[in-house]
Amino acid sequence: MSTMWTVLLLCVSVYLCVPSRSYGAFIISRDVQQDSDGTVLKLLKKRSVDSALIEVQSVKIDCKVASRFAHTVMTSTVLNKANFSQEVFFEVELPKTAFITNFSMEIDSKMYVGEVKEKEKAKKQYEKAVSSGQTAGLVKASGRKMEKFSVSVNIAANSNVTFTLTYEELLQRRFGKYEIVIRVKPKQLVQHFEIAADIYEPQGIAFLDYSAAFLTNELLPLVEKTVTDKKAHLSFSPTLDQQRKCPDCDGTLIDGYFYINYDVNRVQDLGDIQIVNGYFVHFFAPADLQRLPKNVVFVIDRSGSMRGKKMEQTREALLTILDDLYVEDHFGLISFDDKIVKWRPSLSKATKENVNAAKEFVKAITAVGWTNINDAVLHAVNILTAAKKNKTVPENSASMIILLTDGDPTYGEKNLDTIKHNVQTAIGGNMSLFCLGFGFDVDYSFLDVMAKQNDGLARRIYEASDAILQLQGFYDEVASPLLSEVHFNYPEDKVNSLTGSYFKQLFNGSEIVIAGQLNDIQMNDFAVEVSAQGAGNDFVVKGQASAQKWDTIFPDQEYIFGDFTERLWAYLTIQQLLDKKDKGTPEEKANATAEALELSLKYNFVTPLTSMVVTKPENEDKPEDAFIADKLTEDQRKFTGTSIPSQTVPQTGTVPQTSYSYASSPVNFVDGDPHFIIELPDKNDALCFNINDKPGTIFNLVKDPLTGTVVNGQTIGDKKVDPANKNNTYFGCFGIIHEKFGIRLMVSTQEILVSEHGKQTKLFWSDNTSVKGLNMDLQVTKDRSLTVTLRNSVKFVIMLHKVWKKHPYHQDYLGFYTLDSHLFSQRVHGLLGQFYNGVQFEVSELFAGKDVDKLDAFMLVKGHRILVTRGWQKDFRNDVKNGENVPCWFIHNNGTGLIDGDLTDYIVSGLFKTN
Repeated sequence: MSTMWTVLLLCVSVYLCVPSRSYGAFIISRDVQQDSDGTVLKLLKKRSVDSALIEVQSVKIDCKVASRFAHTVMTSTVLNKANFSQEVFFEVELPKTAFITNFSMEIDSKMYVGEVKEKEKAKKQYEKAVSSGQTAGLVKASGRKMEKFSVSVNIAANSNVTFTLTYEELLQRRFGKYEIVIRVKPKQLVQHFEIAADIYEPQGIAFLDYSAAFLTNELLPLVEKTVTDKKAHLSFSPTLDQQRKCPDCDGTLIDGYFYINYDVNRVQDLGDIQIVNGYFVHFFAPADLQRLPKNVVFVIDRSGSMRGKKMEQTREALLTILDDLYVEDHFGLISFDDKIVKWRPSLSKATKENVNAAKEFVKAITAVGWTNINDAVLHAVNILTAAKKNKTVPENSASMIILLTDGDPTYGEKNLDTIKHNVQTAIGGNMSLFCLGFGFDVDYSFLDVMAKQNDGLARRIYEASDAILQLQGFYDEVASPLLSEVHFNYPEDKVNSLTGSYFKQLFNGSEIVIAGQLNDIQMNDFAVEVSAQGAGNDFVVKGQASAQKWDTIFPDQEYIFGDFTERLWAYLTIQQLLDKKDKGTPEEKANATAEALELSLKYNFVTPLTSMVVTKPENEDKPEDAFIADKLTEDQRKFTGTSIPSQTVPQTGTVPQTSYSYASSPVNFVDGDPHFIIELPDKNDALCFNINDKPGTIFNLVKDPLTGTVVNGQTIGDKKVDPANKNNTYFGCFGIIHEKFGIRLMVSTQEILVSEHGKQTKLFWSDNTSVKGLNMDLQVTKDRSLTVTLRNSVKFVIMLHKVWKKHPYHQDYLGFYTLDSHLFSQRVHGLLGQFYNGVQFEVSELFAGKDVDKLDAFMLVKGHRILVTRGWQKDFRNDVKNGENVPCWFIHNNGTGLIDGDLTDYIVSGLFKTN
């Protein structure tokens, strides 16, 4: 078997034993791939690893913006200086709102270019590659605003590769500014590194700012900024020495996001209309408008799943939001589980007294019960409808409902289509509905469609420490409506293919964008009228749109980048067609889907209907294979296939079938009875299994021979066994070893014993304690958790579950969580460790299982076809008492088929045994 060295992608730092190389927003690092006969590992002893064998020669991020439409090209050249082939990963993060339009690799003067295809056709190619054992991949969501593109290619000895990725997006105006986000994560020094942005705005640039956390006082002067009336240029190109953390080290200062914010000049008129090559775009955000009074009802889910941190954060956010109401606003509050509780039967004016009274209501909201979304929203509609009918609110005021929920309807009307119909019928276009989905378990597509049907939008609130700021930030976006019932009128005999000409509301700090085609490409002007309801009276402006001489405005740039106005029109049209296909009639959905697909293919956009296929070159180790760049919708980020909403699964008979495919690096933990959970990034999905053995058994959970890290866990049982139930086992003690650091850590439910190079310390769960050692930090949160941070390495969290001392059966137990599993080497193993470097599997053939509330399916994993069940397990990191549900595919029989070998292979004879 021929040997092959690989360059392996990591998101942050690299294994302790090997130096790393990475570039720009693109990251590479080096590890050794072991052949089945161990050949490569033998060679490792004979050949030292030199990080200079992979040389990143250049990285350039070039962003051009013309009239808010951004065209970004990321290019990097990498040289393999070794006398053997190596595999290099190219990884970049791009905004979720962007569409990839091009990807290419140039290898030995030969170009390999991605081709955009219909998703189903691309998927067949992807599945064929996976089934034949070839390399394949997907674009995956990697954060709230960004998603990740990654591809690898094998580079011959003394050869180089140039990667080029292009994506386009329309910058959205929020809080009075546009924002360009560029991810910068070199993790190494780069020979030629440059960020360049050129902005062209015919309206004139009002201001331009930039920021980045890594811009020290020394780096700040390297940012060159030039702003004239209609043009701005910004560049950042530090030399090798300027990138260094210190004069004699190879570490880089540059790591984080680079933000560019700007706005354009505005006047109170028609806005800005640009005509180029038979297409026009209309930007509308007039200045100095008086704010409309608003009528808002907050509808808050207080069902049992909101218990704990979610409810606490929601209450805190509402208290701040209530303070931000304007005195001319009217508001109401509804909390709901299976019962509907109204603060007051009608709207109240936002006086200081009423706001204070509402705060007391909010403070008393507690989470319990089921979820009745249908009745809660309909009650809010009735309150707003009555206020308008009884004329207790201003005539020219904007009405809206803000719904916050974390789950599916489980009480009252539970059919999602019926709920959407009921809400849309009740609202009747008279108000807007905004839906906030808390966490990843919520059925986001249901909330998204329901909001779109009622002139609103949906937003996911991520479960994190800043959830309060997320809630407040969303409210701030809609807190100040300026106009309602906004209509744009263009002459039908002169324009066609409009992207949309009616908008329920225009909010302060935002912007409305409309694009269309001209019937005559030679036409240079046409009449425009905008009408709306303003604060004092009707708002009407009329004018004439006229073509501008772009070569006069920007003489050095021929249309900036191609026919950008046409591409902007196509981008907007696709976005609106994707919305229409979610909320229209069956015929409208089919037409919208077909049209959006046609435009995506014509303009080479990777959208939720298309995928980019990159055919990679053959080499001595692999035949030609394919990479698939896929665009996922917000709801599809749980599954890379098509998810089946629970309400579509019949109670009896045939269950609709689909297929799910995954290829991700998971976050792993074990907790409970003891349940092992392999959680995929961003909680997209998870695998789980249980182990059953007699109490006192010690299992190896993690073993990494390269870093010298070992984690073993010993099980305990209940105090006595209930004859009616099985014998439950839990982890009651963990032993953690780091041989290179000389660390031994024993954690039991009673105490924590620490040994570092012979120095011993004892800690107790009853104290809040911090201990900083030479190579390890410990943080004890009283009666809750222990956080173990190894220097330049991994972080573990051990949860303490305390049980009532007089409980007749149960006793205290522990849970074990790994926060940085990607920092282990490729040779890591153990019951948990074997999954740290990812797991590939495919789920298909869903059918009704023995449990009427759960689906069974078949999973292809590690060459096995096994029966799995759709269920959930608990993650206790944020809520040690109640935990949070993690949906997962449950593998039966002690994980047989998923884990390597047999469960008994992981039993060791001592808590600190390393072999």
